[in-house]
Amino acid sequence: MSPLPSPFRALALALALMATAAHADTLRRFALVAGNDEGGNDTRPLRFARDDARKMYTLLQRLGGVAPGDAKLLLDEDSRDFLAALTELEARAREARARGERTALMVYYSGHAKDGALRLGDSRLAYEDLKRRLAEAPVDIRIAILDSCRSGALTRTKGARRAPAFEIESGAARDARGLVILTSSSADEDSQESDALGGSYFSHHLASGLLGDADRSGDGRVTLFEAYSHAYARTVADTAASSAGPQHPTFSYDLAGNGDLVLTDLRASSEGLLVPGAAPAGTYYFVDPGGMVVAELDKTADVERRVALAPGTYRVKRRLPDRLRIGEVDVPRGRAAILEETRLRDAPFSDDPVKGEAREGGAWWTVGLSGGVQSFFDAPTRDSLFLSVGLVGAEAQLHDYFRRDWVWGVDVAVGGKQAVLALPTLAGPAYRYSVTSLGTTLTAEWPHGRISPFVGGRLAYLLLRRDFEDEGFPDQKFAMFSPGIVGGLRWRPLPRLHISGQARLHYLQYTVDEQRSLGYWELGAFLAYQP
Repeated sequence: MSPLPSPFRALALALALMATAAHADTLRRFALVAGNDEGGNDTRPLRFARDDARKMYTLLQRLGGVAPGDAKLLLDEDSRDFLAALTELEARAREARARGERTALMVYYSGHAKDGALRLGDSRLAYEDLKRRLAEAPVDIRIAILDSCRSGALTRTKGARRAPAFEIESGAARDARGLVILTSSSADEDSQESDALGGSYFSHHLASGLLGDADRSGDGRVTLFEAYSHAYARTVADTAASSAGPQHPTFSYDLAGNGDLVLTDLRASSEGLLVPGAAPAGTYYFVDPGGMVVAELDKTADVERRVALAPGTYRVKRRLPDRLRIGEVDVPRGRAAILEETRLRDAPFSDDPVKGEAREGGAWWTVGLSGGVQSFFDAPTRDSLFLSVGLVGAEAQLHDYFRRDWVWGVDVAVGGKQAVLALPTLAGPAYRYSVTSLGTTLTAEWPHGRISPFVGGRLAYLLLRRDFEDEGFPDQKFAMFSPGIVGGLRWRPLPRLHISGQARLHYLQYTVDEQRSLGYWELGAFLAYQP
């Protein structure tokens, strides 16, 4: 092989940045990870920027040698919060350098960018301001990874060098200093998301590479060179046929010195999945219980590969010309699992587990059954007028239609009980007390893995009846619209099964014999299926 051109040799040496595990004692790593689905009024909300940030945050701590106290995760925060978090990490890095430690800072951002600036909600952070801040950071190595539209504009600076992929020769010295910037797209391209992958193409392939797919040398370590080259090739390939056209990640660097380059060390964790050399060649997909692709692995014949999956249950898929090979694998805590080909089965393409939650237009439904209890706050009211009762019903919810993580629901519930009239002036007649409730809700969710807290508003139409057994007493009914608020948690134990617990607080104006303002609460659970 002919010698590399000097710019590439410099890049190869300079990208030896963040040793993990084996070199943990030589480099203190700090990480600022930010994800923001919002970019202001002139942008459309993203679907997976926060999810991509969560994945990268977890990965850097688990395999990237970043201690929990040296990492900051920002979700839907503005530019002031971003700069404040950066200032905090810089202060910690300055203290580490004062103790003689070598330091590295990684800044990862997934979200909107436009007109030469990151768009964090309604706030802005100009590219040049960010690059100046990174250049002045009191650390030895700075790495910026930007997954946003037209982010390649940040690499258009004097002295920077860009290329699609590169080779490397790693050196033994560890004195690299300077700045590296990786971007998900060039200066005139959009960065694209995938519903099936549950993230952006670039961040998905970068993370998958760091989990092991990019380890082409087979030494159990993933270098930044390997990870970027892998993310570049896979991103271009996956977006080539998209309506927006192919997306080309870029890099720039401005470093001096050289060093050994390891970004993640798969050997730092004993957990993961081993794909034996005897396993068939092909691309393996590993899907989490939510239906999202966690990692991919491109295996060649007779070569053993390892992917550093976190403990959990995953569905495995390998695509054949006329069918799929699918199955499940459990990755235990504290040790590696082995993928056994005999545990996979043939299945038609219709059984493909690689399906995101989103349907056409980004919206998806859940339908199911609910149960709970209703009770008024005022003791005299619930003892003699509107009794406390159990409720059963049904509910349908439309997710992500109006906006990402917004849920619109309609519900109906009924309940009742036998009672005996007990008033100061009259007692004794038995009656049947019944409640019929029709409601509609609009809530916002904040997904955290399988758990999604939510809060919102509700409008109910409440029909309350007393049907007397004694024909001498006329039946009574009262109906009224009732506004309220709702909050709770949604848990997804299986890809299409959702369990929610919720509390509702409602206001009711009673107008029959006097004007009275009443309030009632409901506690309930909702078991739903996602078609």
